[in-house]
Order: sequence, then structure tokens, then C-alpha cells
Amino acid sequence: MRTRGPTGTILSVPAISVAAVRILHTSDWHLGRSFHREGLLDAQAAFVDSLLETVRAQAVDLVVVAGDVYDRAVPPVDAVHLANEALQRLAALRIPTVITSGNHDSASRLGFAADLITAAGVHLRTDCARLSEPVLLDDRFGPVAVYGLPYLEPESLTQRWQLDDRSHAAVTAAAMAMVRADLAQRAAGTRSVVLAHSWVTGGTPSDSERDISVGGVCHVPVATFDDLDYVALGHLHGRQQITPRVRYSGSPLAYSFSETDHVKGSWLVELGNDGFERADFVAAPVPRRLGRLRGRLDDLLTNSRYDDLEDRWLQVTLTDRQRPRAAMERLREGRFPHVLMLGFEPEGRDATPLSSAPIVTGRSERDIVTDFVTAVREVPADLDERALLEAACEGCRKPLDELMLEAQRAGAAAEIPGAPGRRAG
Repeated sequence: MRTRGPTGTILSVPAISVAAVRILHTSDWHLGRSFHREGLLDAQAAFVDSLLETVRAQAVDLVVVAGDVYDRAVPPVDAVHLANEALQRLAALRIPTVITSGNHDSASRLGFAADLITAAGVHLRTDCARLSEPVLLDDRFGPVAVYGLPYLEPESLTQRWQLDDRSHAAVTAAAMAMVRADLAQRAAGTRSVVLAHSWVTGGTPSDSERDISVGGVCHVPVATFDDLDYVALGHLHGRQQITPRVRYSGSPLAYSFSETDHVKGSWLVELGNDGFERADFVAAPVPRRLGRLRGRLDDLLTNSRYDDLEDRWLQVTLTDRQRPRAAMERLREGRFPHVLMLGFEPEGRDATPLSSAPIVTGRSERDIVTDFVTAVREVPADLDERALLEAACEGCRKPLDELMLEAQRAGAAAEIPGAPGRRAG
């Protein structure tokens, strides 16, 4: 049976004859993103494969993606192809899918042809004007109303919705008032699921989320989602349980070294007659494990306790008193071929920054840069390095001199009547 919403648009999917609706909650795919210049498209494709396998193996009835399908508003072509393939495969399995736009997505691009795509069972919720139109499912216990809230931008919605407060909390509360108004018109006992792309109070961020704060405030109170049967959150990249019924799935892949200890994947949620029953986490495949190393270079290259880190993507912080020469090359060629980040925090070094004004005043470029090398490494530049620095200074100086000469010539030409570049009076 198919049910029509208040506007007459067909919103539901065929009835599901199961004991409990099974929802696979995922978010923050960020298709097209790289990891410190390492391409992740193959790993993202592997996640899509695992998601489809989970849908089949676990008899999933509904897939929800709570925002940030893409990493950029204008995603790479390969990322668009992968998203298209994922949705085609879900549609082929006749698994209804609800997708909302996140703060990284372009809502208009992601939502293009949404009404046509709905016919395939893929419901794109990117238009704030339609957030109170649910996707309706039916099981033997009755209807389930699934509301997809796209990312709510306070800057654009505060005036549009005539709100007194320009904040994420205010626009989310207004959106939920619309959802509850629609839900109140539904049959008694209708269970409710909401997708939201927000930072809910109690959630823990990582280093890979984009700042969405307005006036320094970005949180939405968890009470905004009271009385709902399940809230599928997106935006924060670590899996989290705010309450048993309010959860973040997190991103399917790690996108920063702050996520080294995260377990990535999706929540498999079951709704029964009384609403939420249980949620189990389904781990996603890991393309390459992450690691963090800290210590002196020679110890990192020789100590056996780091053996299990040799094949990981690594963030390395060296603590040598003097900055080692060619540290990245020595790490990659000597033991750890997948070092992606290298930092220096010398033991015992005074962290107070040097004042630059007295160092550079009245001095040549060569002296400034060579003294900079000495200040950073506490080792003077050798003859070869000095020659390289001199060549770099000369290389910068020559184009600047040429530009100044061209400017002088252009200025002289402007004084000659009829000369090229002279503006008519």
C-alpha cells in the first residue's frame, strides 16, 4: 500500500512485513575527500560495498544518510559517479533510502531532480520548505514517519522563519515544531524517525569537522528531539550515543588523526511496536589503520616496540633537541613508508616565540633566512644549504626586479600620447 502525504505527493514505500523495522543509520560519507593527500575513493567504494552487503545480510528495511554525502559543494566527477552507483545499487535491492544534505553539500545540487528520483525509492531531503513531509513506511505494527532535516543554516533561515534568535538551537527548534505539527496529524501510534545534521549538546568533535558555530555557539540541546523514537544524527565524525534514541553514526572512514582510536561504521537500529528497541554497531572496512608516534628519530627507527605501526598511516612528532636533517625521508625510507604528518616539539626547548622585528631590521634576505634555519634547528646551515638559500633568494628577487622594471616601463609609456596602455581622457 502507498500513502499520500498532506500535499498529495506519494511519500511512502511498499509495506514491509517484518517484526521490526530495521534501519541502517550512516552519515558523513564525504565522497571525494582525501586524507593528507592520500586518495580515499577506493576506500569509500569499499565502504559502499560493505554497506550493500550489510543491507542484504541483515535484512535492512531502510537506509538513512544524515548529511555530507560529498566533501565539497562541487564534488569531483569520480565522487558523483560513486554516489550514483551506490544509490543505483540500493534502488536495485528495492531498499528505500532517505538522504539529507549536510553543511558540506550543496543542497540544490544534491537535491536536483529529487521528485523524479523518489520513484526509485531514494528520497532526497534538501529543501527546508519540505522538511515536514515524511517518508512513510508500514510494518505489521503500523506506520513509521521518517523526517529528513537538511542542514539548517541560521544565517539564511532566521529571517525567513521570522525567528528572534539567530542560532542553530533556534532554527532546529523551529524545524522540529513543523515536524511535530505534521506528526500530530498522523494516526495514533505512528512511530517517528528524524535525520538531523547538527552538533547536539554532549557530542564530542574531532579535528575533521568544519566549524558551524554562529556567534561562537553551535550546539543544539538534546531536548529538542524529545519524544521521538529515533534520531539519526550526522556532522560529528565519531560514533556516539547521546541518549539511547539519539545517536551519531560517525563517518565511515577516518578523516583526521584525532580519529585514530575510532571504530567506524553504521548503526543498525530496530523499531518495534513501542518504538526504539535496540541498536547494534556494524563496523566498516578499514583501508589502512592510523597511528601516532612521538619520540627521538633514532629511537623510532630502531625500537622494536613500533613494529606494528610500520604499515600504518602515521602522524609523527619528533622530540630531538636539534631538528634532524632529512627527517621525513629517513622515516619513510628507513622504516615507516606511510608517514603523512611530521611535527617537531624539541625536548626542553623554550616554547616562547622569538620577536622578529629586531632580527630582520636592516639585514639582507640571505642573512635573515640563514639565521631562521639556525633558530629553528639550532644548527647552522652548511655550505650546500647556504648556496641553496642564496639561490632561492635570488630566484625571488629576480622576478620582483623584472616586475618593477615592467611597471616603470608601463608608467613611462602612459606618459606618451598614443602609446599602448594609455587610457583615453
